[in-house]
Amino acid sequence: MTRASWHLRANALVLAWLLAAATLTVAHRWVPAAQWLMVHLLLLGAVSSAILLWSQHFADTLLRQPAPGGRRGLTLRLAAHTVGALLVVAGLAVPAFALVVPGGVLVAGAGAAQAVVLLRQMRAALPGRFRPLVRWYVAAGAALPLGVAGGVVLARGTLSDELHGRLYVAHVTLTLIGWVAVTVLGTLMVLWPTVTHARIEPADEAAGRRALPVVLAGLAVVVIGTATGLRVLVPAGCVVVAVGAGLIGAMMWRQWRSAAPVVAANAARATPGRTAPVHVPPTFAPVALAASTAWLAGSLLAFGAVVAAAPGWDVAADRVRGLVAPFAVGFAAQVLLGALSHLLPVVLGGGPAVTRRTAAELDRGAVVRLVLVNGGLLLFCAPVPSAVRVVVSLVVLGALAAFLVLAARAVLIARRTAPAGPTAPVDEARPAVPQRPVRSGALAVGVGGLALAVVVGVAMDPPSAGIAASDVAGGVTATGRTTTVAVQAQDMRFSPARIEVPAGDRLVVEVTNVDDDVHDLVVANGATSGRLAPGESARVDVGVVGTDTDAWCSVAGHRLMGMTLEIAVTGEAPRTAQSADPSGAPTVGGHSGDHMGHGSASTPGVSAADRLDLMAEPDASFVARDAALPPLGPDDGPVTRHVRLEVQEVVREVAPGVTQRLWTFGGQAPGPVLHGRVGDTFVVTLVNDGSIGHSIDFHAGALAPDDVMRTIAPGQELTYRFTATRSGVWMYHCSTMPMSVHIANGMLGAVVIEPDGLAQADRQYVVVQHELYLGEQGGEVDAAKVAGQVPDLVVLNGYANQYRDRPLTAAVGERVRLWVLDAGPNRPSAFHVVGGQFDTVFREGDYTLRAGGSTGTGGAQVLALQPAEGGFVELTFPQAGTYPFVTHVMSDAEKGAMGRVRVTP
Repeated sequence: MTRASWHLRANALVLAWLLAAATLTVAHRWVPAAQWLMVHLLLLGAVSSAILLWSQHFADTLLRQPAPGGRRGLTLRLAAHTVGALLVVAGLAVPAFALVVPGGVLVAGAGAAQAVVLLRQMRAALPGRFRPLVRWYVAAGAALPLGVAGGVVLARGTLSDELHGRLYVAHVTLTLIGWVAVTVLGTLMVLWPTVTHARIEPADEAAGRRALPVVLAGLAVVVIGTATGLRVLVPAGCVVVAVGAGLIGAMMWRQWRSAAPVVAANAARATPGRTAPVHVPPTFAPVALAASTAWLAGSLLAFGAVVAAAPGWDVAADRVRGLVAPFAVGFAAQVLLGALSHLLPVVLGGGPAVTRRTAAELDRGAVVRLVLVNGGLLLFCAPVPSAVRVVVSLVVLGALAAFLVLAARAVLIARRTAPAGPTAPVDEARPAVPQRPVRSGALAVGVGGLALAVVVGVAMDPPSAGIAASDVAGGVTATGRTTTVAVQAQDMRFSPARIEVPAGDRLVVEVTNVDDDVHDLVVANGATSGRLAPGESARVDVGVVGTDTDAWCSVAGHRLMGMTLEIAVTGEAPRTAQSADPSGAPTVGGHSGDHMGHGSASTPGVSAADRLDLMAEPDASFVARDAALPPLGPDDGPVTRHVRLEVQEVVREVAPGVTQRLWTFGGQAPGPVLHGRVGDTFVVTLVNDGSIGHSIDFHAGALAPDDVMRTIAPGQELTYRFTATRSGVWMYHCSTMPMSVHIANGMLGAVVIEPDGLAQADRQYVVVQHELYLGEQGGEVDAAKVAGQVPDLVVLNGYANQYRDRPLTAAVGERVRLWVLDAGPNRPSAFHVVGGQFDTVFREGDYTLRAGGSTGTGGAQVLALQPAEGGFVELTFPQAGTYPFVTHVMSDAEKGAMGRVRVTP
């Protein structure tokens, strides 16, 4: 295999990781732990593989000394890293910590081995002007094992919240800055002048020598800050690292300025008839590299600011995750694609003519792609409505993924046009390509694409963009004055709760969310702040006000909790001729009556309750939720069970033809069943991938709720650790207010802790009863119905009558254990199996019937439970047939809380 062919195959591995990351990004809503996987497929997979490959290549070129082990050794390191990365990804996706440890060892070992090889290679090489640059790669390789070790400990999940936060910040620092950023900055010392066709002056070499100790010193300061708990050291260290990166940036700027006239002159000579220099636009590679360096500097400063501003290490870790997009996409992904755009034509070889063609292919649409990626990322990081952010993220993904298509086309071009002779060596300088003038049309297409993305996002959710339906003028003449009032949102209240505005004035409300939950402000005329994360502010232009009106928080349930704002008009202003509705009703925003807003019973639209047909059967493709509870296996003592629960907002069918947008743990309502024994420890990572604040409360653990049950904002996560010291069927649920609404919209689940000595049953099933209060078709819970305690459906395991139409199974004589939880939020349960008798009843931690009770012949017909109570019953079926099971609160059974057990001989 030739060297060029080997490099092509090795780079195919990088492209495969990129393809996997792009695919997962599209499908992330349906994949557990998707956000973590997307980041690690990109950084641990694609970027780290590229670092191993190209740092060795540049070291070979700079030192002109063969590396110990040669290509075979590099192949082994790449293979070890790939296997290790796959094990880590699989271990945390499953999750299975037993896979994470060997995976982490392989990844750390590959990085450490690379550092040792480069150090030996550098020491064996003759003195040269570029020899010190290899130190960047050695330093990066030394940082990776430390960062990986921190990641493995984090995956174990046995740390307190503060230690978890400190270790997480250290892990991010050592891997993203120590491994990725240090490698990139060192590579730019050589790659940048190659891409821009600039000379490397002695001053540039000196800048590289000065920058490395500065960067490493800053890195050390950050790590010391995390080790000692002194958060003030983190921003200080980030500033120092940014200064070191700035030295490299200044070098890049000098080389760019010196290279530009030379390249322009070459292009002018290559263009017949030209006598004056031509303006030559940059290709994709140099602009992408320059932009990525700017994103790195910005991410470093933001990283330090976020950690410094957080009230504690746990919150700092949550907020640092918000920097994933600028660092992973703006810096890491963009620098990788920029470097590959230049290096792939060199790898493909084929001679100057072929190299020019493949380079031109990889530069196709460069201006449009660069504008879409960088402009889109700026919009994503800006305080724009969530719908705009979603659309823009898809645009950025498309612009990045276009590289994969162009790379495949470049490979095809190289293979079709490659000469019969030997290919060019891999370290051949890339020939200059005559450039075409900048086309303003390409720039316009990129900007227009971003504008279209914003328009589409706003069209998807106009109120969140602050587009009001009309002024609440009430027919008065505008005074030309503006009244501005500051309002705070906190603890389910607006403060002040009543504001006054002179009639005819334009009202502007400056609303600030000082709570730890997401809120918004919606005025009756449609003017809105959009969703505000904790700490965010917005200006709401209500318009000219001439009549009293109302405003409220439209997050489901918040209005019913009292989160309203009264807007009162004072004085009088001259009225226009159309000052009243002909019907005599007061006019608000051009419409009679009151618009209740999101989540209210009177929200306009198609009511899901109108579609209910409880006699209907689901489609043939419908698969009922698996109610079976697998056995735990041998009791070898207490174990630690790791669970990752992602809050997801999903639209699910809850009855035939009826859909609701549920808030869920892990994409299902109820959430997954947690199962263990007394003494087991559960380490639960809660990730909020929703649009509002959520939390979690485990009844199975006893501990102070202040920290672990706190509400976390979208994009944040927390670790909840508890030890099960008592047996029973325990409820878990979201405890964010209004709690009833969060539970009723799907945020509930069961934890089964088996009592000691529990005999094995032939079959075990878990049945969770809960209520649904239907809003619009495909919409969220109706908070007014929840407050009125009038459910539309009472269901078992999330779907009306699902086990009536898809029965559970058993055989005659088998012992069947049915674990039952009443999750509420409001209705009791009286669990009964028609035609069956319970010989064992376990309710709320104790047996109320066992072995016939005190009489020896006793039996039970009902397991009676209040909301949040649970237990289990056992029975055997005497003969084959179909045995219905219901709640004997019969009106609730007729609302969907019924099923069947089909018993075979």
